Amino acid sequence: MHTPEANPETSKATKLYETDFYAWTIEQVSLLRNKQWSQIDLHNLIEEIESLGKQQRQELRNRLSVLIGHLLKWQYQPQNRSRSWLATIRVQRRDILRLLKDNPSLKSYINEALLEAYENGKDLAMGETNLPKETFPSDNPYTVTSILEDNFYPGEPSDLE
Repeated sequence: MHTPEANPETSKATKLYETDFYAWTIEQVSLLRNKQWSQIDLHNLIEEIESLGKQQRQELRNRLSVLIGHLLKWQYQPQNRSRSWLATIRVQRRDILRLLKDNPSLKSYINEALLEAYENGKDLAMGETNLPKETFPSDNPYTVTSILEDNFYPGEPSDLE
């Protein structure tokens, strides 16, 4: 088996990866463009590409968490509704839709992400409203479709009909 340490160029690249990530990325791009396959730090390159996919999933969960937290605040503390909350809801919706448009395969993950994001969103709402945990449903009351709709604001008259 060929290990990264066996190739002096790969070993040098690994050291660069550990000491100056940005310089490592520039070097790897140059090696790829010039088709210098034997000098590419393949092990770390694979890890970084894999990490990029995980980051997209994390971004979706984070944005859903913030959106759900603000929807919960909107619903359970209507007396404190603000333009700031409204702006956050709108921005998160747009950014989630853009993320899904740019990464269509994330759509298959969105229901799982929504489950995970609800707990974080509930924690965010509890922390910012000082309402007790029992105020909020134990299970997510929102669907993916509803939270991404422009006109969905839980607790509004149109949502209660």
